[in-house]
Amino acid sequence: MILDNQTLLSNAQAITADAGSTNQIDLSPRGAGIVRDIGPGKGIPITIQVVETFNNLTSIVVSIQTDEDSAFGSPATVVSTAAIPLAQLVAGYTFNLDYIPRLTNERYIRMFYDITGTAPTTGKITAGVNLSGPQTNNG
Repeated sequence: MILDNQTLLSNAQAITADAGSTNQIDLSPRGAGIVRDIGPGKGIPITIQVVETFNNLTSIVVSIQTDEDSAFGSPATVVSTAAIPLAQLVAGYTFNLDYIPRLTNERYIRMFYDITGTAPTTGKITAGVNLSGPQTNNG
């Protein structure tokens, strides 16, 4: 797994409530007449790794959101994982969002972590664009 600091969205980020990633990717402003669509072409793999085991929660859903505003006042969710149960959220567990879909055309991109159940007091995630592609061997 090869992660680049410029496309790292969470770096051992503690997830204790619903939250956006601490980092975001700025795709730069659009010029006049320029249409941005980062989805076509080769897939852009996103890897998410649990780096500290979670407690308390029932499950988590991880999404990619976009917005024209860096404060994410009105984010659009472009892709999400299925709900991942607590039993899987142990240190070392890795999962992927295999691509950013077509028509992803707003300026900023971030991850969003949506927890279900009791707020965790432990649990950290590192997530970002994986330059070597998705990891497929979890065991």
